[in-house]
Amino acid sequence: MKRRETIKLLGLLPIVPLASLNSTPAKQIHDKTIKSSYNLIIYGGTPGGISCAIRAAREGLEVLIVNHNQHLGGMFVNGLGTMDTLYNGSRSPIYDEFRYNIYDYYRSKYGYNSAQYQESNPGFPKTRFESHVAEQIITEMLKRESKITILKGYYPESTETRNRRLSNITFRKKHEQETISVRSDIFADCSYEGDLAAVSGIKYRLGRESSKEFGEEHAGVAYMQKDYWPPKGQIDEAQLENVGKLNLFRYKAWSGLIKPESSGEAHDAIQAYNIRTTLTNDPKNRIIPKKPKNYDPTYIRKTFHEKLDAGLDIPNLKTSWNEPELVGEQNKYIEGDWEERQRITEKFREVTLGVLYFNQNDPSVTKEGREYWKQFGLSKNEYQDNGHLPYEIYVREGRRIIGRSVFTENDAKLTKGLNRAPIHGDSISITEWFMDSHACTDQTIKGSKKEGEVMLKNKTFPGQIPLGTIFPEDLDNLIVPVCLSASHIGWGTIRLEPTWMSIGEAAGYAASLAIKSQMSPSQVDSNKLVRLLAKKRIMLSFFNDLEGLEYASWYPAIQYLGTQGFFGSYEAQPNEHLTSTVANTWIANLKKWVNNQSSDPTSDARDVLHAEQQGGSPVTAQLFAKQLSEVLAESDVDLGKILQLIDRLNIPSDSIMTRGNACRIIFEATSGKS
Repeated sequence: MKRRETIKLLGLLPIVPLASLNSTPAKQIHDKTIKSSYNLIIYGGTPGGISCAIRAAREGLEVLIVNHNQHLGGMFVNGLGTMDTLYNGSRSPIYDEFRYNIYDYYRSKYGYNSAQYQESNPGFPKTRFESHVAEQIITEMLKRESKITILKGYYPESTETRNRRLSNITFRKKHEQETISVRSDIFADCSYEGDLAAVSGIKYRLGRESSKEFGEEHAGVAYMQKDYWPPKGQIDEAQLENVGKLNLFRYKAWSGLIKPESSGEAHDAIQAYNIRTTLTNDPKNRIIPKKPKNYDPTYIRKTFHEKLDAGLDIPNLKTSWNEPELVGEQNKYIEGDWEERQRITEKFREVTLGVLYFNQNDPSVTKEGREYWKQFGLSKNEYQDNGHLPYEIYVREGRRIIGRSVFTENDAKLTKGLNRAPIHGDSISITEWFMDSHACTDQTIKGSKKEGEVMLKNKTFPGQIPLGTIFPEDLDNLIVPVCLSASHIGWGTIRLEPTWMSIGEAAGYAASLAIKSQMSPSQVDSNKLVRLLAKKRIMLSFFNDLEGLEYASWYPAIQYLGTQGFFGSYEAQPNEHLTSTVANTWIANLKKWVNNQSSDPTSDARDVLHAEQQGGSPVTAQLFAKQLSEVLAESDVDLGKILQLIDRLNIPSDSIMTRGNACRIIFEATSGKS
């Protein structure tokens, strides 16, 4: 058993006979009848849930999405207004589709040279959009999928479990007694809170691990210096240089732990929330809110500080206001029922409006500050059925399941002997955002941010997310792509919508493969799934030199082999000549794999990096084919078949082999290996 302070456990709920529940077996909702069973039931209309549902439906599964409120899209339709990613390339098909739909919307409606289209940030990682636009696009994407049914305004109340499998969920209508029970082959919890996972009785984490549990430098109680730039004092120059080489947007900020106050001890508190309120200074679309009913200027003056930059970073003169942050309500929200969550949400609304009113009117704010803030108000055309404020608060961190793998801080740092983070043979997606956590408590010390605010900008490296992180230990047919298995610090590089959309789509493929194979998703052959994801051009391995080349013939092969230890750095170099030293190392590593010998892809990648540093002469396609056939002979793949494959791939046998073409040949020649 893990340390009690870092893991909360829920016992399995008793199995309740359906006849004893106030359940409705079928109900007419949104022009579709809710059936008694589905291939896949998804709870949580977050971007990860939407991505999972669309992919599964396109693969032929009957899908039911259940969402706790009336608006699908998670934070995309609740004021986030931006893609939190540092990478501008393709990531996964549905994420890419959604992103380009945003650009198409603004270009079609306002014109190529319009301010709105330019403000949507085409050609830059952080795509910008208005909440109602995101909701419109998501609604249209879902409407095109005939195999998706949607049930709004319900949450999971109880489950039935037999032989490590969920079989049935009873959903309750929020704030009412009405329930509906539905069966499924596979279930997915795509909520921000992890509510379905919790009600299913699985083990999960809520809080921060100690630094000792996973050997994480920044875990537990942590006080970080306030950000500064350029770096000064004692820093890791080599690390900074390596970060600078990454093909990622780079924030000019640096911070370090303050010792000895940063004890690294485990702590219950997770990171704080806020409401990502949409503000505008457009007089035609602006509502200046009145003083809120529980307005407390003394509390606001003591707790929050005037900021003179709301920013206008969203099309149509809008901003995604990332203040104020209420520290202390986050754990109560996660562990509360929906009545308690509603109370906390109302407090967030009142404080947010109170801070805006305070900035506009309080005498303690400078005249300049008051005049600045008086130009901002709520947006008339956003959240029109909710007082022009987002429908839900920004749940930056909820429960994190105890999974079959765990993603930690060390999975997003350079590993010893490699110029990249550790490699996972069952990678289903990548991380690239810096590991971050907003404040966990209000405590400060001299020169520090609030305790628990850890922003590892220029210290984080792209990582790989193992398949086992989305499968709980306790159940075989529940997938958890959002509240997956991670440490608190590791979570910081995962918890972004683009990453969740990619993981969600991978989960949709896993569900489809499971249905076709007539097994639970956790029992699916991981190698078969990873190969499939690579073929579908889901990014499984980050490389600096592949942006814009996602449809090259060698891209799937490089993505797959990037999970198998064929690259020791973030450089794939697909068009460079394959050297004899690298070819020999690839063949040696492949031989271990083919012969089912114990192989560690991270260790194999170290051998590859060493080989790359040795140089070597170019290798011809014919010579490489001979080497490969000797390894694959026992798999009934002889030289003749390899040469036929090379011919089919339009690679001249007498040509000098490129790294990309060599990867294509390996990928195709081993397609029967699983």
